Amino acid sequence: METITHHKISDLYKTLDFNFEKDVDFAVFSIPEIHPEIPFKSPVLRADYFSFILTKYGSGVYSLDDNTFPFRSETIYFTNPGHVKSYELFESKEAYIITLTEKFLVENVHSEIFGEFPFLLAEIVPPKKLSLNDLAEFEVLYKQILTESEKDSKYKNRVLGNLVTVLLLKIKEKFWSDYNPIEDGNRNSQIVKSFKQLLESEYKKILENELNESKLQVQYFAEKLSLHPNYLNSVIKSKTGRTVNDWISKRALSVAKSFLINTSYSSKEIAYRLGFSEPTHFSRFFKKHTRLSPNTFRKLQKI
Repeated sequence: METITHHKISDLYKTLDFNFEKDVDFAVFSIPEIHPEIPFKSPVLRADYFSFILTKYGSGVYSLDDNTFPFRSETIYFTNPGHVKSYELFESKEAYIITLTEKFLVENVHSEIFGEFPFLLAEIVPPKKLSLNDLAEFEVLYKQILTESEKDSKYKNRVLGNLVTVLLLKIKEKFWSDYNPIEDGNRNSQIVKSFKQLLESEYKKILENELNESKLQVQYFAEKLSLHPNYLNSVIKSKTGRTVNDWISKRALSVAKSFLINTSYSSKEIAYRLGFSEPTHFSRFFKKHTRLSPNTFRKLQKI
């Protein structure tokens, strides 16, 4: 079984002998430049960045979780954070890769990046075949982004941000104009499925009297799923209509009610088991969602 490594942009290019002195939020390369020896097989990794790959002349295959897609010349595709991925190159004569983080997108493209470009949340992305006209258009854009990235300018990120905006608009216009995150979330969102499974698993442990040593918050679930907390929340909210905290609160409330009805645990004990730092925090939480104190709720169940 192959080891899955967690990759930042700098980690990716360090494995290819392109040394970065510090973490970066944006990088763009000609693929033949970083893969001079073909065929090439990448390590299995879990990336915390987006990749946009344009292949003019080349072929290969890439894997996302349990999905595998072959790609050939005149194609474009992207991958996003959180997925287990790998790729093989069989031929690579002319191709480009742009890698960038959510931080770069929010700071330089749009503050509500997933509202403006919801297709970035799409998890299963087969390669898109380009017409010759579209290929020429994308090639010009990629080359311009590559050129601007090599300049030493105080406006570099703003210029790159504007060019990436054009790239995203072109991709949206040609391939993803009717993408619906909610529909995707109801059908084949691996992140939504994994989050719900983890949520149920964690609260099942609590119900089965395993003491919870961790606070079940967004950060906790994001770390378990190897995702940035903001990205996890964006996926869950866009694809289910509810935030991660909404899902956590609903499940915590359900478990709290079960304890109050079926056990003799005190409110203090229940608060501790659910990960609240203070019993008063649990009482406020419970009253906010039920308009009753935990003790009042328990008494009413016995009437």
